[in-house]
Amino acid sequence: MKNAKEILTSCGKFRIDLGLDRIKKVLSLLNNPQDTFKVIHVAGTNGKGSTCKIINEILVEKYKNTDVKIGLFTSPHLFSYTERIKINNKSISEGEFNLLTNEIDDFAKENNIELTEFELLSATAFRYFFLEKVSYVVLEVGLGGLYDATNVIEKPLVEIITEIDLDHTQRLGDTIDEIAVQKAGVIKKNSKVIFLDSNKGYKVLKKTAKEKNAEILQAPSVKVDIENGVNYATIGSKKYEFNLLGSHQADNLALALGALKGAGVDFSDEVLKLALKKVHWRFRFEYYKKKNLLIDGAHNPSGIRVLRNFLDKNFKNYKKIFVFGCLNNKDYATMLDILLKKEDLFYFYEFDYPNALKFCELEEKYRNRAEKISDLNEIKNIINKKSYLKVFCGSLYMLGKIFSEIDI
Repeated sequence: MKNAKEILTSCGKFRIDLGLDRIKKVLSLLNNPQDTFKVIHVAGTNGKGSTCKIINEILVEKYKNTDVKIGLFTSPHLFSYTERIKINNKSISEGEFNLLTNEIDDFAKENNIELTEFELLSATAFRYFFLEKVSYVVLEVGLGGLYDATNVIEKPLVEIITEIDLDHTQRLGDTIDEIAVQKAGVIKKNSKVIFLDSNKGYKVLKKTAKEKNAEILQAPSVKVDIENGVNYATIGSKKYEFNLLGSHQADNLALALGALKGAGVDFSDEVLKLALKKVHWRFRFEYYKKKNLLIDGAHNPSGIRVLRNFLDKNFKNYKKIFVFGCLNNKDYATMLDILLKKEDLFYFYEFDYPNALKFCELEEKYRNRAEKISDLNEIKNIINKKSYLKVFCGSLYMLGKIFSEIDI
């Protein structure tokens, strides 16, 4: 039996080729396991993962000590592919993941179907959730929506579309409206969908929902802020301790709550209180107080702007060191222009990953500003610098590379 990672990262798999024909054929031959559970489908540019995690935590808390199982499928991973596929917050085992990945890959090839990496991962997740008799699945779109491999769900409980902004423009389009069309592709006929009025793609989303006769759900009023060192979510007139930092999480929480209500999932105030205190999403505004270290997966201009605003509001009196790296298809110039102020120190991390941006590819003005690092010992020295807030951002792939080797 081959190692699943070797299969997924092979030349034949490790590519993006949007389309539903291949995944539909395989799932049909597997008797459509994706039709056997209730799905909450989440698309958008930023905030998908956090929204998924909030919903997942509420469902897990609601159904704890019962036989009801909650599946979660997210991407990308930080350290292992198995992180992407969870049941009740427990990742699929390496053994089960290897077995199912091999079985589905062999089965696809026997039927002359060559799946991509993400298609194979999606099919593996659906098969695993079916075998484990999962009741609910919180499903995150991989890329776009319309032609994404997760868009084989015919009757989701509800679709969620988080903030839309410019990202993956080479595949999804280079305007907000073009990208919104792709994201809106998850909206099904006669379904229920939720998105905020503030969404940049609002007009396209509303038009698509109307064309599909989809009910547009309303989100509650939510505010997230730090008070006396504690992060709170205020929902209506009630205040809850909330484990996800950043005022932008108010939108994600509002979408999650509105979606669950629209889907007919009721839960007690105690369930909500416990879930919001527990919810955790690695490397999303993750702050380590003892190290004065902030790690965030912001990887596009919109995400970087949210990060910079958060720093200006909550860490305005700190001297800052930024460690930044990204993939070469990202708008790094805009990101760095937003991120860096004159007084900030800037280190560019050249990490080992396909399509990672190289220091020599930076425009001259950024090369002149940056100090190049590519050694983990240099990273450790930066983390241990005192009197500075250390901020790591630009790529989840970079963060996974660094912090799989460095214990914090």
